[in-house]
Amino acid sequence: MQTAQTGAAAKGGRIQKVRTTAYTHTEGSGPRNAIGKRLSGGVVKSAASDWSRFPLGTRFRLVGTKDEYVIDDYGGALIGTGTIDLYKTSRAAMNRWGVRHVEIQITHWGSEAESLKVLRPRQRARIVRRMIAGLEGKTQPRTASARAVPPRSL
Repeated sequence: MQTAQTGAAAKGGRIQKVRTTAYTHTEGSGPRNAIGKRLSGGVVKSAASDWSRFPLGTRFRLVGTKDEYVIDDYGGALIGTGTIDLYKTSRAAMNRWGVRHVEIQITHWGSEAESLKVLRPRQRARIVRRMIAGLEGKTQPRTASARAVPPRSL
């Protein structure tokens, strides 16, 4: 008997269940994503996440549909969560989506290095610092001696 995980591996992607919400360009963030390009509602649609969880460039499809997305945006409410915010082209479509727990098949894992390249110049924002810390925590091994060093006081 084949599980969803092994079936996905055979097709080249990992399947996982995630909480999704929806957003649109009229919500205040405007029509551009975090890398300065227009949000896409086309064949490959835009999505936002905490980049320390799903890095910039991660591509996935909603299982059971032909809808494909790429992580090219982030949002403050997503930081520290496993939620993915799916871009919808209208407020009505956004409202229809609401909140759904869906299975996604990851077809390409994004780049933590590219995520950091975009985020570092923006590190004055608290949410960006949290994503950077999460990404750096994955890439830099921690040793017992590094954890034992107390922070310097100012």
